[in-house]
Amino acid sequence: DLFRSVEPLLPSLREDGVAVWVLGAGPYPPGVVALQELLDAASEELEPEDVWEPEDMNDTCLYIFTSGTTGLPKAARVSHLKSVMCLSFYELVGASSRDVVYLALPLYHMAGSLLGIIGCLGIGATCVLKEKFSASQFWDDCRAEGVTVFQ
Repeated sequence: DLFRSVEPLLPSLREDGVAVWVLGAGPYPPGVVALQELLDAASEELEPEDVWEPEDMNDTCLYIFTSGTTGLPKAARVSHLKSVMCLSFYELVGASSRDVVYLALPLYHMAGSLLGIIGCLGIGATCVLKEKFSASQFWDDCRAEGVTVFQ
């Protein structure tokens, strides 16, 4: 559904040099890349580190999309610097790889996706995600999963 709403914008996105990647089966119009095709064609060998260095840490690293509560979802820009800072979030608050982190926040928001997921990756912690948050089940879920940190 989201792709169909973006499709009329593809010509102007191409003009602006914006790459459009889609997760899911195609076919897609020219200029749209199915992410699965890229993954299937990728080498398993690591690239040299200099390939991954941004020219400027304030350059765009990724976009996260709003939930669309007031209309269609909107892209929010996240810099390389902010992404790297998220890696150390839990370390800053004293969490470690021994912790089990319960994420109650939505993944479309930076606090859930970057601070939550990327923060867990940064310290090697276990991350617990429920399909849908339930306040009445929260403490039971925490006990059942051995949660030591929640966000």
